[in-house]
Amino acid sequence: LVEKVFSGKIPATFGNLFKLTTLDLSKHNLFGDLPFELSGLPNLQLIALQENMILGDVPEGFSSLSGLRYVNLSSNSLSGHITATFGFLRSLVVLSLSKNHVSRFIPPELGNCSDLQVLELRSNALTGPIPADFPRLPHLSLIDLGNNLEGEIPVLLGSKFNNPSAFAYNQDLCGKRLDRKCVDAGERSRRNKMILLIVVAASGVILLTLCCCFYILSLLRWRKRLKKGAAGEKKRSPTRASLEASGGRGSTDNGGPKLVMFNNKITLAETIEATRQFDEENVLSRTRYGLVFKACYNDGMVLSVRRLPNGSLDKNMFRKEVEFLGKVKHRNLTVLRGYYAGPPDLRLLVYDYMPNGNLATLLQEASHQDVHVLNWPMRHLIALGIARGLSFLHTSNIVHGDVKPQNVLFDAHFESHLSDFGLDPLTIATSAEASTSTSVGTLGYVSPEAVLTGETTKESDVYSYGIVLLELLTGKRPVMFTQDEDIVKWVKKQLQKRTRLA
Repeated sequence: LVEKVFSGKIPATFGNLFKLTTLDLSKHNLFGDLPFELSGLPNLQLIALQENMILGDVPEGFSSLSGLRYVNLSSNSLSGHITATFGFLRSLVVLSLSKNHVSRFIPPELGNCSDLQVLELRSNALTGPIPADFPRLPHLSLIDLGNNLEGEIPVLLGSKFNNPSAFAYNQDLCGKRLDRKCVDAGERSRRNKMILLIVVAASGVILLTLCCCFYILSLLRWRKRLKKGAAGEKKRSPTRASLEASGGRGSTDNGGPKLVMFNNKITLAETIEATRQFDEENVLSRTRYGLVFKACYNDGMVLSVRRLPNGSLDKNMFRKEVEFLGKVKHRNLTVLRGYYAGPPDLRLLVYDYMPNGNLATLLQEASHQDVHVLNWPMRHLIALGIARGLSFLHTSNIVHGDVKPQNVLFDAHFESHLSDFGLDPLTIATSAEASTSTSVGTLGYVSPEAVLTGETTKESDVYSYGIVLLELLTGKRPVMFTQDEDIVKWVKKQLQKRTRLA
């Protein structure tokens, strides 16, 4: 398309062009984030969007386009980092991300792109060494790595490219094709030890000086107090004594009870108004941990507010637990933004609002509509997101206990977020899900071992994730089967039938 014609954002509806092989919108006035839906175009081979004003992270979703051969996103305002999943693009010939704000290091997995011929990454904020696998790229003919790279240029790579400009502007890069010799490890270690010794000595001198100043200041204040004591202490007035007896301050909390927010301030009255007095019309979901309401505030902010059922922990224990949950943060988890604990036995948890519903609803829509509502690249990214969120919980020694599609929520970009974790210590389960919930987990998703022992573990979480994965692949709900057959047995039978036919 002719340059300098279009402006604005790239429409998300481009994700419906499933036969599209070439997308060339270079040298226009496009801005905003790249739509997530581009990652679901299975036939896309060429993406040329250079010389625009595109924002956001380097799109990880492109790694699911196995036929992609040409990617040029240079001269934009992309940030984030190049993910290791780009190594899956074995057919990639050209990758150009020059003149952006990409940071961190160059992933070694790019060495798996065996057809790569052109690699342009200059004028970014990349650091770290040049991956040692780059010399193994047989067709690499053009490379431009001008950033903040460091370390030695791989010998074979330096021999392959005679032009020093391929490695220029990297102040800490050394080796062949550059005039800078590499310092050996022993000399570098001695230099670092000398710098450390100087820093420690300077810090000691500064600390000693501060201690002396503090001592002299304390001595002067002590002498001043002695002089005032010798002159006699003035009697306090009745008004001053009355103020001190009453605590020294008046009533300043005129805004009503406030929610404890980790980033901003919201009052309880504003939250009650935002949920329309916890109206049924604002209910987003009903779980064993109470009702979740949509809260629309006057300033346009939208949040999700979970009202826990009666029988929750006392205020002090509740605050201790939710303060811990507020520190559990990951891009594939619903992050706790705040809470409220006050009379009469009211307990609220505040989360980001997820406008695109949950995985259960999405699977149900996909079963009644066109298959492209939930295509395979999208299913792949959803499965990855759930796995990453669950892995982070387990790394933090948190067992989820109820992994199921209803607890996988989607933000505005359809990125998956695992929800309803860490809530068991906060409340006693209600009968809201009596038809589908067991004492641990949910019927159809909970592992047999957890049902027998009455206790969920990291292993039972992995089992539940496997059931969700089977539902994501087959579109069949685990509760659809008879008592003698479950989804696992059904999938095994299908695989055995396919093996016999083969």
